[in-house]
Amino acid sequence: AGSLPVIAMILTLLGIPAEGIGIVLGVDRFLDMCRTTVNVAGDLAAAVYVARGEPHETQPETLPLEGTTAGTREG
Repeated sequence: AGSLPVIAMILTLLGIPAEGIGIVLGVDRFLDMCRTTVNVAGDLAAAVYVARGEPHETQPETLPLEGTTAGTREG
């Protein structure tokens, strides 16, 4: 939907009347769904790649003065 002003400008530059954008709207919805699918798949692939580079088990960091673990609060 954000690309519609750009599409309208391109149609005008090509000599196609701005009313022709109605035809483009029918096709652009499908193309937008394809772009979204590719974007989400890329984000998922990047998340998996980063997660595989992380250590599998992490131990909580012990605070030297209080003897408690980081992120926990005792009453």
